[in-house]
Amino acid sequence: MEEFKIEPAPRMKRLPPYLFGRLNALKLEKRRQNIDIIDLGMGNPMDGAPQIVVDKLCEAAQDVRNHRYSASKGIYNLRREMALKYEHKWNVSLDPDSEVLACIGSKEGFSHMCLAMLGPGDMAVVPDPAFPIHIYGVALAGGNVITVPLGNDQKFLDTIGYVCEHLFPKPKLLILNYPHNPTAMTVDPGFFETVVDLAKRFNIAVIHDFAYGETCFGDYQAPSFLSAKGAKDVGVEFTTMSKPYGMAGFRIGFAAGNKEMLDALATVKGYYDYGIFQPIQIASIIAMRHCEDAIKEQNAKYQARRDVVCDGLKRLGWEVDVPRASMFVWARVPEEHTKGKGSIDFAMDLLDNANVVISPGRAFGENGEHYMRISLVENENRLRQAVRNIGRYVRGKEVAGGPKKKP
Repeated sequence: MEEFKIEPAPRMKRLPPYLFGRLNALKLEKRRQNIDIIDLGMGNPMDGAPQIVVDKLCEAAQDVRNHRYSASKGIYNLRREMALKYEHKWNVSLDPDSEVLACIGSKEGFSHMCLAMLGPGDMAVVPDPAFPIHIYGVALAGGNVITVPLGNDQKFLDTIGYVCEHLFPKPKLLILNYPHNPTAMTVDPGFFETVVDLAKRFNIAVIHDFAYGETCFGDYQAPSFLSAKGAKDVGVEFTTMSKPYGMAGFRIGFAAGNKEMLDALATVKGYYDYGIFQPIQIASIIAMRHCEDAIKEQNAKYQARRDVVCDGLKRLGWEVDVPRASMFVWARVPEEHTKGKGSIDFAMDLLDNANVVISPGRAFGENGEHYMRISLVENENRLRQAVRNIGRYVRGKEVAGGPKKKP
């Protein structure tokens, strides 16, 4: 008798080993030893949702009518509120019935949009570095990824145009993300006008990940892709409640834009889920109606944290462009600090010796090598301590709580 063996689907072999696995295992081991770890690895907001949102969530959860299955695409009042927000904030007119859809977080929506849009052999263009789901959502849908070096200028768009013109079969999907994760790169409004022209010229649909669209500093306001003339003809945009409202664990986001793409996504979601827990949807309505000041307060916190990290890393000699948006700092590490190691091994060294977790740039693509991503999720004092710990380690000094240096 043959040995019984479980075989996962071939698509699983297209996924690489989880690059954060080693970091997470070591982090868990250290915490079990009661070692204080400053975790700046994940963009996981720690400041919490506004109290008015939490109160409404609790109130709505007491109503048994909200315990039933909800609408897969989101209740109408929620979709209407998001449409009103787009009109008020980005001067974009959306039909709540056909041009807005609620997702179980933008990551779920993005993944299922790839499933709705791509099949085996279909190609998607993705800038490198990239948030991992932008690559692996395509792979899980059976598609192929063509990477181009990340940019925010005409040269970058010309490169995409060249790929669309010369590649066969032609790419079906272009995936963009500004403000960008992990690099915090931003664009100005005219950029998306050119993207729309490119999409129409080469018949390529666009998905824009706008997760950090409201996490902006100073006078900078990130433009919505949908605010470009003709954008709804060629693509969709994903937003989330996670970052602006501190509602990451609530798992709620939105897709907006092209009706045909949203219809396809709604069809897929109709087979997969029965919608988001209704009290979360109701609480999200309250957030959008009453918490604009809370967004400004949260952005002020991120800006102050950004300045602490950028100033500290610059003093260490790391190359840092001060970001205009997002909750990340993207920094190039001098070779004398990495001692020739790649960013993944350097991240392991920092965790092991400095008790600080930051994300290795290589985890986001080949062009991320030599860089590190620092999440602005801790308070200013903890961030200063993290920079001090990193500084002591790269200068060969002992860090409190870390391994003892050999005599």
